[in-house]
Amino acid sequence: MKHILTVIALISCFCTAAQIKENKDVKEILGLLNSQTIAWNKGNIDSFMSGYWQSDSLMFIGKNGITYGYDKTRDNYKKNYHDTAQMGQLTFNVLEVKKLSAEYYFVVGKWFLKRSVGDIGGIYTLVFRKIKGRWMIIADHSS
Repeated sequence: MKHILTVIALISCFCTAAQIKENKDVKEILGLLNSQTIAWNKGNIDSFMSGYWQSDSLMFIGKNGITYGYDKTRDNYKKNYHDTAQMGQLTFNVLEVKKLSAEYYFVVGKWFLKRSVGDIGGIYTLVFRKIKGRWMIIADHSS
């Protein structure tokens, strides 16, 4: 009986430690999205892009198809949102955060831009990967 209680206690500790780790990861991911929102609403696309993986392998899928690469993605943002009137005020509504593995998370949500030139919004799916100790967006499908 004593061994069974010890095993149950160890499993309980392991589950709690795993849940704490997962909660920490989710908080970091949500914090990154919050930082992006703040940067966007200040009109700072370069700071907004700090949440994206700085790699030629970054994938962004939008209404015009697939874009590969950090620089190209940033350039497209700057082209399409060239001033604060186009950028408006961003709101993210996270609908789901799903752990895929210790290294990957999948996030689904809604985005909305309140703008003087006309409001727009849509749905996004993001794939996050832990790279060098930081959660980074490696794939973004926004429509």
